[in-house]
Amino acid sequence: MTPASLQTLPPRAGIGLKARHYADVLAAAERGAAPAWAEVHPQNYFGAGGPPHRWLTAIADLVPISFHSVGLSLGSAAGVDRDELDALARLCDRYRPAMVSDHLSWSNTERDKFPDLLPIPYTDAALDHFVREVGRVQDRLGRPILIENPSRYLAYAGDGWDEVSFLHELCCRSGCGLLLDINNVEVSAFNLDFDPLSWLDTIDPAFVGEIHVAGHAVKDDGVGGRIAIDDHGSSVRDSCWTLLDRFLRRAGPCPVLVEWDSDVPEYTVLMAEAARADALLEPVDA
Repeated sequence: MTPASLQTLPPRAGIGLKARHYADVLAAAERGAAPAWAEVHPQNYFGAGGPPHRWLTAIADLVPISFHSVGLSLGSAAGVDRDELDALARLCDRYRPAMVSDHLSWSNTERDKFPDLLPIPYTDAALDHFVREVGRVQDRLGRPILIENPSRYLAYAGDGWDEVSFLHELCCRSGCGLLLDINNVEVSAFNLDFDPLSWLDTIDPAFVGEIHVAGHAVKDDGVGGRIAIDDHGSSVRDSCWTLLDRFLRRAGPCPVLVEWDSDVPEYTVLMAEAARADALLEPVDA
């Protein structure tokens, strides 16, 4: 049997795979009710063996798998983290995922690694740098990757590009695709005071290989204002579903992932969110 991970991602809803749901996914597969696909953070599987690999091997034989990397740090001044890239390449050789992605961000310096995806300036120099580093990753992996638009809490003074134009140019020059995170659009729009509908309507669907939806929190910022935090710790907001529906009606079907990374719920709750995404995809497929 050909492993499911050798297939492309179907234009249906997938779930972020968490350890607490391993057994649930396999049990659902036995009933013929497995999720359409699943996404993992490959950094969680960089060890050579052990239970995580036994579980992932079993699941990857049944459903397509997407690798959503959080550690390449493509925007760092020193370039992509070569150790992370080598480990990712070995894992890709082992599992042959249907998709690989990372972020429009940086998280490393020469001496330190930060537990955050930090923003880059939208300048010509940053664009040249990112095109070069994405090219290095794609050459090493032997495949195109997707780059995710970030959640932003601030904007750099003197940016020469708007975000969408920067992303489009990156895709055109590097050959990568776009992982469109609609929750991130909402978070950035709240924090930077722009219209998420207008932002979304300018995205070229031809670049989009995967979509993410998730929940976020809105909290007091300590100085009399409010800030949106991309915590992936709750149900997808109605406003995010509305934006997804709007994009799908223009773009057509696309793989949609429900992310839930903190306060992870029971499997049935996560699958109910995936069913809501599938309900939006069904009219598009008709």
